[in-house]
Amino acid sequence: MTEDFYRIRRLPPYIIAEVNGMRAAARARGEDIIDLGMGNPDLPPPPHVIAKLCEVASKPDAHGYSASKGIPGLRKAQAAYYQRRFGVDVDPETEVVVTLGSKEGLASLATAITAPGDVVLAPNPSYPIHTFGFIIAGATIRAVPTTPDEHYFESLERAMKFTVPRPSVLVVNYPSNPTAETVELPFYERLVAWARENQVWILSDLAYSELYFDGKPTVSILQVDGAKDVAVEFTSLSKTYSMAGWRVGFAVGNQRLIAAMTRVKSYLDYGSFTPIQAAACAALNGPQDIVETNRQLYHKRRDVLVESFGRAGWDIPPPPASMFAWAPLPPALAHLGSLEFSKQLLTHAGVAVAPGVGYGEEGEGFVRIAMVENEQRLRQAARNVKRYLQSMGVNTPSQATV
Repeated sequence: MTEDFYRIRRLPPYIIAEVNGMRAAARARGEDIIDLGMGNPDLPPPPHVIAKLCEVASKPDAHGYSASKGIPGLRKAQAAYYQRRFGVDVDPETEVVVTLGSKEGLASLATAITAPGDVVLAPNPSYPIHTFGFIIAGATIRAVPTTPDEHYFESLERAMKFTVPRPSVLVVNYPSNPTAETVELPFYERLVAWARENQVWILSDLAYSELYFDGKPTVSILQVDGAKDVAVEFTSLSKTYSMAGWRVGFAVGNQRLIAAMTRVKSYLDYGSFTPIQAAACAALNGPQDIVETNRQLYHKRRDVLVESFGRAGWDIPPPPASMFAWAPLPPALAHLGSLEFSKQLLTHAGVAVAPGVGYGEEGEGFVRIAMVENEQRLRQAARNVKRYLQSMGVNTPSQATV
């Protein structure tokens, strides 16, 4: 009775939680912490969405069990979104299922399609559910890079040639969390051809579909001819409409995978609260000006972050998409490692970031910075960072105003 349970033994301590605990303790002491660690939107949902939630919640018959796969209207709204945004036709009955956020969707599909000992290809670094959803289900993970170049496809070929049993699933995530890397349609065309040839399922996480910058819209793997033969894609309302706590996401694509996931979910949940699903319909079907407004706001925050931190002495590459910057540690402090650097930044600068090692061993040497504070707070964070860097003997621009 003293040993850990089997699946718990397969889950290492959540490294990011260590920094989160320090942040919570500092705030409990009354310290002003600028939290750039968690990707938690600070913006409200559109007013008409909240109004729809209240309207439906006021109905006496709206409080019973809902539909595990999602109410028909919401599945139709998601199908309409795919047609409007990507020019992709999907059947709302057989190719769409509503999830409790994309995170739950990935975990439920992993449960549905994974047998103990299966090998899954997942990016490193990656958002934890991309690996641990399958580890919990009993799979073994083989890491592949995140950068979508020739080396990426070489790693896929090596994995198929030298892994026993042969991998059966590949997880992709573009725009990437945490690296913010993006891809164009030719990448997906090549990937779908590879998956069909090797009989591998592709699970695409497109949670940041609408947070793209510099006039380069993201693409969907389902835009590729034949992609639905091998792929399912996950999206979410969390960032697009600032509805993270509502937990509304979707899986769209291959009918066999959608059916398996729907069957598992029917045993696990009754779906989101019906008024939330009705409000999600209002988000997808209603005015879309909030999408562009949020995109422009994050774009501006990105520019402020890169500029002000650069003036503070910390050069950060501008992310092309998502709400995150993937920042290499300042060279003079790289020896600290991402976890210790994050702790020191919190303690001495009052700025919380996420250590890159929390996203996999290939994330060491980086931190993830979430653009979830307003421009004034980002500039304040940069001033705090500059003082910290100077205290550590790092040369910083002496005349620049952060």
